[in-house]
Amino acid sequence: MKLNERSLAFYATCDSPADNAGFLYKRGERHTAYHRRWFVLKGNMLFYFEERESREPVGVIVLEGCTVELCDSAEEFTFAIRFGGAKSRTYVLAAESQAAMESWVKSLSRASFDYMRVVVRELEKQLEEMRWGPAGGCGGCQQSPGSWKPKPSGPERCPERLPALPAVLPKENGCAVWNNAPGADRLPDTSACGRHDGEGKPRPPPLPPRRRASSGEAGSAGAAAAETPSTFCRLHERYGQEVAQLRQDWLERRR
Repeated sequence: MKLNERSLAFYATCDSPADNAGFLYKRGERHTAYHRRWFVLKGNMLFYFEERESREPVGVIVLEGCTVELCDSAEEFTFAIRFGGAKSRTYVLAAESQAAMESWVKSLSRASFDYMRVVVRELEKQLEEMRWGPAGGCGGCQQSPGSWKPKPSGPERCPERLPALPAVLPKENGCAVWNNAPGADRLPDTSACGRHDGEGKPRPPPLPPRRRASSGEAGSAGAAAAETPSTFCRLHERYGQEVAQLRQDWLERRR
């Protein structure tokens, strides 16, 4: 992988926030002596400077394909950054305190893109579980996370079909009677499922009992129906005259 030195130097010293920064002791590659360096962690890149006020980093460690682990050394609070491969270098660092060592080990372990990819996948899984609930549901069926479909925006519809009403309702004394449908006098079946019959089809809801009108009520209803046309004509003629008079007054005022 090719890196541009100027771009790295600018990125290391720019004002972008750092994930971690502080002094660490770095063991040399050829000599086992430890040197105090200022380290700055930005993303998956660990920069180290000779001094805190240095304008250019001495080196950079790309934290990909590596593991961060504690190691045994003569120095206290030491940990190592190990890369896979026979010729890969191992960076041995030492912190100034136990708290600083734990902070650096935690931040370096979470700096790689591989770790971020695992975190994103876990968060996506938790989001799907919160949105659709755990696998299971009706009949123990399970649905794969990638096979979900968006729900319709309209109101939810029950899969059960409503019972069809007769095309022409029977009438009695000029009024429709709902419980004259075939089988209306039978009592509802309470066995097994009260909402379905033996074949699994939805059962219609119970109908209210019909009310038979007495002879006096029927006579008064007939008389009211007979008087309705004449009463309507009289009301129409009365209010029509009043509207015509109001319109005539309005026209005269406009003149």
